[in-house]
Amino acid sequence: MTEPSRQPVRQGEGPRTVGRGELRRQRQRRRRILTLVGGVVLVVVLAFAFWYELESHALGPQGRREVVQVTAGESMDSIAAQLSAHHVIGSSLAFRLFDLVHGSPTVLPGYYALHGNETFAQVRAALAAGPNIDAVTVQRGLTLAEVATRVDGLQGHADGGFARAATSGAVRSEFSPAGSDDLEGLLGTGTYQVQPGESDTTLLTDMVRRFDAQATAAGLSATSASALGLTPYQVITAASIVEKEGYYFKNMPDVARVIYNRLADGTPLDMNSTVFYSLGQDGGVFTETDRNLPTPYNTYLNTGLTPTPICTPSPQALSAAVHPPAGGWLYFVLVNKDGTEAFAVTYAEQLANEQLAKERGVG
Repeated sequence: MTEPSRQPVRQGEGPRTVGRGELRRQRQRRRRILTLVGGVVLVVVLAFAFWYELESHALGPQGRREVVQVTAGESMDSIAAQLSAHHVIGSSLAFRLFDLVHGSPTVLPGYYALHGNETFAQVRAALAAGPNIDAVTVQRGLTLAEVATRVDGLQGHADGGFARAATSGAVRSEFSPAGSDDLEGLLGTGTYQVQPGESDTTLLTDMVRRFDAQATAAGLSATSASALGLTPYQVITAASIVEKEGYYFKNMPDVARVIYNRLADGTPLDMNSTVFYSLGQDGGVFTETDRNLPTPYNTYLNTGLTPTPICTPSPQALSAAVHPPAGGWLYFVLVNKDGTEAFAVTYAEQLANEQLAKERGVG
């Protein structure tokens, strides 16, 4: 057995060692890397701080006025997103960071008037102070008097100023009949933001202009009204009765047809809602005394439409009045607790429907 050959060890060779010069160069490289990393971190920190300061402390003049609506239970993230979308703040992220440092205010639901290019501190203070814009909602079926009461409840809008403006003739609808200053039924439905210092006349103008737009969108015009044998104002009056008598949108077209059929036959409309309007009531038990109430709004004693609308009609009621379906119905009655009304051509059919209503506990 032969032994493995051995390589001769050269004189002077041994384990390799690092000299002092190499160690010094390695330390210098590490210091350069650490200095570079530190510099990058410092630049990032300074850039972030600069960005945050720019976002939180707005530069330049105040921007235009913006209105932001906060709903009940809305999160601060959602509010911050709204503020950013309305250009009140530049960055929702920066604003949330500001809140983390300073604490999130309790923000009440409502409308807030803010301005673009405000500081975060200003925005936070405005939100914490609560809504600074009033709002009033004109619901379908409300009378002019009921809307006026709501407006009187707003700050700076008391003492019947809205009602006086509504009868002054200063504001008119494009559908107002000649010589009439009565705006009953001519206010648009929906919510209106009421700016600080806004006059009753300005608010009233907004409501009437919205109604004009809603009526036009529903197809109301001199031509469409003429096709029904009516004026536009008479169609609006019919729509207001449709609003009260139909109540549910599904009933409204057929109620409109009943009204027009009765007008064509020259028979009284026999609508409880018109008498209730004279009494200042919104429904209730209809009595024999009510039936004989001497008022031009009593459609049991008088034929034709009422002198004016009896409430604010919804766009749906307007559309039903402008586009009634074909049908020979002359009667209707509530027959189901879900609001369904049954329509009849003959009085015998009406009596049968009334009996059905009684059997279902709604008659």
